[in-house]
Amino acid sequence: MKIKKILALLMACVMVFALAACSSGTDTTEAPTTAATEAGGAEAGETEATTPTATTAKVGVFYYAFSDAFISSVRAALDEALGGAGIDYQNFDANSSQATQNESITTALADGYNILLVNLVDTASTDAASLIIEQAADAGAQVIFFNRAVEGTDNEGAVLNAYDTVAFVGTDAPEAGHLQGQMIGDYLVENYDTVDLNGDGKISYAMFMGQVGNVEAIYRTQYSVEDALTVLSENGHGSADDPALVYFDANNTDGYQADQGGNWSAAAANEYMQTNLSQYNEANGNMIELIICNNDNMAEGAISALQQAGYNNGEGTTTIPVFGVDATDSAKALIADGYMTGTVEQSATGMADALLGMVQNVASGATMDDAVAAVAESNADLYSVAESIPNKLYVAYSAYTG
Repeated sequence: MKIKKILALLMACVMVFALAACSSGTDTTEAPTTAATEAGGAEAGETEATTPTATTAKVGVFYYAFSDAFISSVRAALDEALGGAGIDYQNFDANSSQATQNESITTALADGYNILLVNLVDTASTDAASLIIEQAADAGAQVIFFNRAVEGTDNEGAVLNAYDTVAFVGTDAPEAGHLQGQMIGDYLVENYDTVDLNGDGKISYAMFMGQVGNVEAIYRTQYSVEDALTVLSENGHGSADDPALVYFDANNTDGYQADQGGNWSAAAANEYMQTNLSQYNEANGNMIELIICNNDNMAEGAISALQQAGYNNGEGTTTIPVFGVDATDSAKALIADGYMTGTVEQSATGMADALLGMVQNVASGATMDDAVAAVAESNADLYSVAESIPNKLYVAYSAYTG
């Protein structure tokens, strides 16, 4: 028996030294191997959920895609926040693949990660989120989803209210659409005749949607137009029967062009816009007069296509108003140069600080509900708790025009 105790002690020491030798704060884009998954995976129900302490917290940060401009900003801010707090963490890139993200999470859990920060890839249903939560709970880990919604407003609470070991840090999905719509409406009221290039009394717009089925994309697409129409109507432009804002392609009943890869990419918007401009242009008298984008990546792609066609190049050229969401550094630069009109700011630093606060509170023994409440109280102007969902933290949006 003494020999067994001595061997057990030696093994424990080896494990401690091995963990201490691991580096923190690194990125990985490699999909985990099957061997790694099988070596440390626990059968469902074998491990009881335990709360990590401040000294034992091991954080895995799982991004849907490093290539996303806003996510890159969040990653930089979160690296600084977690690293500055001395928290052991590692980043993982799913490269827009839910399968890759799932494999990374499986391996991380086997490697002892006990707090998972997950920027979910598949937001079209609740299945992906539920699978991750249950797998983490079986391994004694807790999950904090961020940025990309895990449930829609039509089934709000279906995931978050069903588990004690999960929370969400993100934004109120409709808010960006409402802010963008108000901004667009106000701009058009002030500049209606200038924007109406062909003088037909209507503004012809293009809409670039980031991802079909994504809650944020759905509401940004819907409310940006609906709210702009309301502002225009209230100021004498158009009505419900005769709207002043019309989608440029009457044959497209969806009223948007979506990134089919779900990447909200500049490339997708650029390709669409170049094709659009070959048919819809000033020479044909049907020029697209306004561009609305679900994010700044797509806005940049659209602007690039406009610039190639001779628009939005500064003084002496016609500027087509372009609106986005996120207020990335590159979008702010485009606005400062007069090439882009406005965006809705989503604070990358605010999100990173909220995630750090969540990690610190959970690692100190707080429940997810209490952790959310504590972060919300730390900055009431930036953070709020969702109604009826105490483990859902909202980071506020704001309008940005330079």
